[in-house]
Amino acid sequence: MLCHKYKKLIMKQHPLAQYLDAVPDFPKEGILFQDISPLLRDHFVATIDAMSLLFSAKEWTEVDYLVGVESRGFIFASALALKHDKGFVKVRKTGKLPNVHASMEYGLEYGTDKLEMQKGDGKKVIICDDLIATGGSMQAAAKLCNEVGYEVVGMACLVDLKALNSFSHDGMAVRSVIQFDD
Repeated sequence: MLCHKYKKLIMKQHPLAQYLDAVPDFPKEGILFQDISPLLRDHFVATIDAMSLLFSAKEWTEVDYLVGVESRGFIFASALALKHDKGFVKVRKTGKLPNVHASMEYGLEYGTDKLEMQKGDGKKVIICDDLIATGGSMQAAAKLCNEVGYEVVGMACLVDLKALNSFSHDGMAVRSVIQFDD
């Protein structure tokens, strides 16, 4: 069940926002976790369609791959890659990817982690994740894409906790379906 504060915000939101479940004190005390599970379970196609609309038809023709940030970013990037007949590239956590070309540590809202990628090929990519909070994982993924040899032309996520970030990469903002400003 969503807390009262977020029910009020959702009324101004994309219609899909009503299917998020705000879970207090997860994964640790003081964090209000936005659980996308109910949304994906009952409205997956509509969710992918909404994320697809974050980019124009022209922009989709100029993209070669969708990059998914482990692990929930895999859901969106792979579905969008299928929908738009593009390739799929993984950004993985430490120790889960062979032939690692580069790695990067980053800060989370509640700790630190590390991401790794294989060598790129100079093609254009859109990076996808489920949620942007502080921007740490998106920033690490964007820097990794550049370091391994991809050109980042877009970034997308389902939910943006705008109150926690003002993230951009090379002047490019993350596009999102659902935004929470406070």
